[in-house]
Amino acid sequence: MYALRRFDFSDRRRKLNMVNLIPPPEAIMDILKETGAFRQGHFIFPNGTHTQYYFQMPLAFRYADTARILAVALSRLFRVDRDISSKLPNITVVSPSPGGIPIALSVREALNASQSLWAEVENGERRFRQFINLGEIPPCIIVDDIIRTGTAIVEAIELLKGHNAEVIGCGSIVKFEDSPREIGGMPIKYLSEFDCNFYKTWEEACEKEGCDPSMPPETVRF
Repeated sequence: MYALRRFDFSDRRRKLNMVNLIPPPEAIMDILKETGAFRQGHFIFPNGTHTQYYFQMPLAFRYADTARILAVALSRLFRVDRDISSKLPNITVVSPSPGGIPIALSVREALNASQSLWAEVENGERRFRQFINLGEIPPCIIVDDIIRTGTAIVEAIELLKGHNAEVIGCGSIVKFEDSPREIGGMPIKYLSEFDCNFYKTWEEACEKEGCDPSMPPETVRF
């Protein structure tokens, strides 16, 4: 468990100023490491697979400085897309799950978009449980904190189509290398790409990647 502690990001603010609104991938990873959002250890996922890496993105959004840097950077990737920027501010920023709410709200603010929504999985079905009468939904961009397989994005697109909403973009802070580069003909926008391998056993992970066999396991969520 990581203890809450306050970081001084004054130097980072100076380095990642308005001249460099989209930091390079290594700077993004530095932020995630410093805030504890990127962790190394022995992690077991709900499907029983083992890995030595785990992302806890909400930890990076505890601090106003890092939340602003990440949100502004991702928002710039959307702004440079003419098809998206031409529709601002009448755009809906959608998170496919509650875990992506912090980044979705932060990107909505950075884009000055008109509204945001988030979906939840209930009884195996992704739906807008918190929103009953959505009415007409402006064009949507789907934003998540991390894309591991792309399944959540695909399901969110289908959900929005069911509400007659147009999806014009999707993106995330981190995208796993094995995940798709585009979904439904839309390229995925991301700030950093990461190679994360999953194994059936921890022994296999140690053999392939040189992990510490004595590392105590920690069960985590997707």
